[in-house]
Amino acid sequence: MIDLTDTDAVPLSEAALAPYARFSLYNSPYPAHDAGCAIDLYPGTLRDGRTTAAPSPVAGTVRETRTVRAPPKPYAPEHDHLILIDCDGPGDCAGLTARILHVDPAVEVGDRVEPGDSLGKLVRAGFFAPWVDNHLHVGFRTPAQNPYRASGSVPIELAEAVRPRPLAWDGSGTVVATGETYAVLDAPTHPNPGDEFVGVGADSDGSEESGVLDGGLPHYDGGGVYSSTRLPSQVSLNGDELGSVADDGRSVTWDDVVVTANGDPITGLSLFCARDADFGAKLICPDRAFGVGEPVQVRVRRR
Repeated sequence: MIDLTDTDAVPLSEAALAPYARFSLYNSPYPAHDAGCAIDLYPGTLRDGRTTAAPSPVAGTVRETRTVRAPPKPYAPEHDHLILIDCDGPGDCAGLTARILHVDPAVEVGDRVEPGDSLGKLVRAGFFAPWVDNHLHVGFRTPAQNPYRASGSVPIELAEAVRPRPLAWDGSGTVVATGETYAVLDAPTHPNPGDEFVGVGADSDGSEESGVLDGGLPHYDGGGVYSSTRLPSQVSLNGDELGSVADDGRSVTWDDVVVTANGDPITGLSLFCARDADFGAKLICPDRAFGVGEPVQVRVRRR
């Protein structure tokens, strides 16, 4: 069991992330994700956003389930569900309470769960933007913390075994999948699907490893960057400056920038970490249609 204060970070192990194809700490507009204090876990692949599987990331005993209000959206119900699990694993999760949203629970108070066990069915509540795929929202609280408040979870770190590998990407690709609000490119390509998590790599100065970018650029206020080394105070992609790195070494405040695709402004880039074969850059573009097979060049410009 780890002895955490409300400012320490809990490392997530390989066992905790084993049931998931993708994850993101920062790709959200909600304060609960600030400073990487919550993680969104995606069981399905990028092109299977409507999966309903909801595997547990933790081992422990269900403390409580309850229905909670969600922001009103025309495409989603005005309620969501909260599951609280008193954890005894894996690893440093022991002794903490997991706070899980976006799952219609099939578990009851007192039930015992292991990592990968079904918690119920994923739901699309009003917390979701229309381009967001189904996922579990997970945060961790110490025994001294209120488990019901939306914000206040302890920061989450990634164990070395699941630290994502940065992939070089020149901003180009061909559209391989589309939805009403997004398009997916065939690049960057995962070099060994299933074996490790990867993400779009920030620029490197040549002497240090580049970091993996995470977040909604720039449609959410900030994002994050994961690296095994200390990064410069600014992060960039293909020479285009993206934003400034906070004192914690990983949280990023985006500059006043716009993402363009073939010269046209779009809402932004959805940046995340994945280990599935369908990994590729995801363009958020509700106001610009792209066709499958269309070549695209992405750039980031200052306004």
